[in-house]
Amino acid sequence: MTEIALLGKKIGMSREFYKTGQSIPVTVIKMEKGRVIEIIDESKRGYKAIQLGFGSIKNSKLSKSMKGYFNKKKTEPKKKLKEFRVNNLENYKEGNEFGLEIFKDIKFVDIKSKTIGKGFAGPMKRHNFGGLRASHGVSVSHRSHGSTGQRQDPGKVFKNKKMAGHMGDKIRTIQNIEIIKSDLENNLLYLKGSIPGSKNTEVLVKKAVKNIKKLTVQEKIDLFEKQKKIADKKKK
Repeated sequence: MTEIALLGKKIGMSREFYKTGQSIPVTVIKMEKGRVIEIIDESKRGYKAIQLGFGSIKNSKLSKSMKGYFNKKKTEPKKKLKEFRVNNLENYKEGNEFGLEIFKDIKFVDIKSKTIGKGFAGPMKRHNFGGLRASHGVSVSHRSHGSTGQRQDPGKVFKNKKMAGHMGDKIRTIQNIEIIKSDLENNLLYLKGSIPGSKNTEVLVKKAVKNIKKLTVQEKIDLFEKQKKIADKKKK
């Protein structure tokens, strides 16, 4: 059930307090329910997958072909369609809806979203260059990247050279982010720390690909309290 992913919207950041006095920064994501639009079996495309639809859209904003597609599937139009490969199709039926409950027993997730666009940035900001010297004849080019090529041979700047350019506004994946808590009533997911993107950025949330044995914040607190009780008993 956890092979699929859900789309959400980054609302902003807050903090979560624990009884130990710890303050954990959290990112709040408003999750959307995904509806199964189509089930794709191996005979169709050579692999098993399901197509999920997210968000609502007016009929007037759809193209003729998409109107026909949703009419054929007898479902309301969806703003975004995403396809996810799955191992077995038995758990899914057309029209089924999936929400936050798919992350019920999951501690860590992977996040995919677009980073904040920074526009045209220099090499010091973009690549953490040290810049040129602040004295001894360096004039008006303190934050430049310096030499980028050679002499007459080969007489060009090689591809992928770190230089000034467009920074940010790229799709990035952050792995193993801890789920602090989930609010099923309001479809809110609270994740530990920050994630890429500004407010209202579209976020794809899926089960962590890596099999990690990291302890969650709550597990660490429980372990600490357990050790403290043992230590207190020994003192007595």
